[in-house]
Amino acid sequence: MILIADSGSTKTDWRMMDATGVHEQIFTAGINPQYLESIQISSIIEAELLPDLKEKSPSIIYYYGAGCSSPDRNLRVEQALAKAFPASEIHVDHDLLGAARALCGHKPGVACILGTGSNSCLYDGKNIVDNVPSLGFLMGDEGSGAYLGKMLIRAYLYRELPEELATSLKNRYHLTKDGILDAVYYSDMPSTYLATFAKFMSDKRKDPVIHAMIYQNFDEFFERHVCKYKGFTEVPVNFVGSIAFHFSETLHQVAKKYGAHIGTVITSPSEGLIAYHQELLAQTQGN
Repeated sequence: MILIADSGSTKTDWRMMDATGVHEQIFTAGINPQYLESIQISSIIEAELLPDLKEKSPSIIYYYGAGCSSPDRNLRVEQALAKAFPASEIHVDHDLLGAARALCGHKPGVACILGTGSNSCLYDGKNIVDNVPSLGFLMGDEGSGAYLGKMLIRAYLYRELPEELATSLKNRYHLTKDGILDAVYYSDMPSTYLATFAKFMSDKRKDPVIHAMIYQNFDEFFERHVCKYKGFTEVPVNFVGSIAFHFSETLHQVAKKYGAHIGTVITSPSEGLIAYHQELLAQTQGN
């Protein structure tokens, strides 16, 4: 039995599986070592994961997580998992590798994450060979839900939205300037707050002002990220994440502008990761 974890800042999807399929699926709170210490991660695992596993212990754990971008951060997750599963072999990797494996399998391509935040890489079928850095919501995150929310809220505060649209936004979220600024500058998860406004933009996507923002969001992502990868027009450009999935029509429009071919667009990497690791298990058992 192996345990696969796909973790973001808001939720973690755990799958206990073997070569025959998935036997358990459990959701817990998000785990991001950029914001959480090992003891806090342990608390989530002990309170939300272990009771549902009912003492089942995996032989191997493959953990793909947001914020797992340095040895120190990865160690926080490894320590928490080792405490809960002392007999398990543990692999902790960045969610970008998880996205690449889920989207591309064993074939080359560009893999992109467009959810609350954004990231991308060039994948050769085995390894990530190039990565334009993700600079986070303050300096980057083009293409993401947080970036969309920042565009919308900035236009609202600068009085650049049509009156009807501004009123609808204000009433739906009970917005005040102080409330917005407190959430962005003083809360623990400002990017998550900003990304909540993507739902409003999805509902209003036919409004020309909103559509222009969505288009610009993806246009900046292609210009600053996808177009930097050598041969990006020669391999599929694949996407995972709610923003890519729910705004896929506009995403295709922008890709066409740059001569890119969009391959797979999915909301979650979990199913792709299951297929990837099932294939590995089959190969191992075959040998």
